[in-house]
Amino acid sequence: MEKISTIKTTYSEEQLIVLLKEKNETGFHHLYDNYSGALYGVILRIVQSKEYTEEIIQDVFVKIWNSIHQYDASKGRFYTWMINIARNTAIDYLKSKGFQNELKNQPLPDFVYNSTELSTTNDSSDYIGFNNVLESLEVDKQELINLAYYQGYTQNEISDKLKIPLGTVKTKMRNALMKLKDLLKDYQ
Repeated sequence: MEKISTIKTTYSEEQLIVLLKEKNETGFHHLYDNYSGALYGVILRIVQSKEYTEEIIQDVFVKIWNSIHQYDASKGRFYTWMINIARNTAIDYLKSKGFQNELKNQPLPDFVYNSTELSTTNDSSDYIGFNNVLESLEVDKQELINLAYYQGYTQNEISDKLKIPLGTVKTKMRNALMKLKDLLKDYQ
């Protein structure tokens, strides 16, 4: 009787990156199975629509697959790199002409219904308890993080919106990110 070998089901971050760079499909499946939920939550928080999130998550994984050779471990963790791809893809989608036209073409009652339904907090999309971590920041820091990372505002736009000097926005944003980094150390 032939012995059936067991397939390795867990990979270290470094092993996974090697597999992806080799365009190994098993590595890609492992990546999707282990990271899609977290990335889905990031995207959903930005676009606030399950339909659009499902569309965007596919683009995100294609971008990760196609640009894995651009990942540089000396610049940050792999997970952080993927979150940035997801966040930027979601923001780009919201700013796209196609999405803006789609919003204009929706009948008002459907749009109002969908936006209120989708704007409720979905705790199942907050896999690492990020909402709790974010809520432990001061209110002004929460607002900056929300505007920059979830609504896609630039620092100049935040300055205009909040009517505070650009230098102040930059300083407060840096302080907010440093505080957030300290709070997230426990989640690594």
